[in-house]
Amino acid sequence: MASPPAATILVSCPDRPGIVASLAQVLYGHGANILASDQHTDAEVGQFFQRVRFDPATLRTDRRTLESAVSEMADRFDMRWRIAWPDAVKRVAIFASKTDHCLYDLLLRHRAGELPCDLALIVSNHDKLRSIAEQFSLPFHVFPVTAETKAEQEKAELKLLADESIDLVVLARYMQILSGDFISHFPSRIINIHHSFLPAFAGGRPYHQAHARGVKCIGATAHYATTDLDEGPIIEQDVERVSHRDGPRDLVRKGRDIERVVLSRAVRAHLEDRVIVYDNKTVVFD
Repeated sequence: MASPPAATILVSCPDRPGIVASLAQVLYGHGANILASDQHTDAEVGQFFQRVRFDPATLRTDRRTLESAVSEMADRFDMRWRIAWPDAVKRVAIFASKTDHCLYDLLLRHRAGELPCDLALIVSNHDKLRSIAEQFSLPFHVFPVTAETKAEQEKAELKLLADESIDLVVLARYMQILSGDFISHFPSRIINIHHSFLPAFAGGRPYHQAHARGVKCIGATAHYATTDLDEGPIIEQDVERVSHRDGPRDLVRKGRDIERVVLSRAVRAHLEDRVIVYDNKTVVFD
């Protein structure tokens, strides 16, 4: 028997007694049937985090009334919160350059129903991946970027994303550094895949850096993009063993498998409203 479509509420606030009871009471008072709940307390900084899923079909009031009641309660606890309603499907744009493995993986997972979103379009700074977009019947937009045209092209990209009501941007090996202005339009809504286990080997050619250092593990990191290159809040990571027999090409080949999995896990966590960002870190609920 299929589970009912669920709404999700994410909250974070300074830790103190009564938070769980107060939120549950608000939901109960409006008829919301709680389906699942998870919470975490960061004792070092005194912060509380919670994710609650509830059945909106049981509400005895409308959504706006419930949101008003949650807002009133949140004021008492200095709480940040948001509700994701099940019919508000997120619209996603994928940015990619010339490398296609992460792009293909996301498209195939979306086709298989693993990524709950409306995949709206693909953006690139090259024309090389157009055939992939055509294969999946997706709009493909090329914005060639040079140092002279970067600001103008980003402005055009932002207009496109606004026109298409994009909620999330996924950088699937998009080999351009986004400006602070671009990032400011999508705070904690741009997911990047970096081909190393950050904070090790940030920047360019990380597999070559790893080989030169003689590492025994390589990894990949999916994080939210910020103005600090490769230093945004980490959502997902994974690693694989390597040996002295592996050259840079071997590391690249093995690393691509990790990149695919790590990026898809991070995107899915975001789409399922399982991520809360704080202090340049994340809480990622199961």
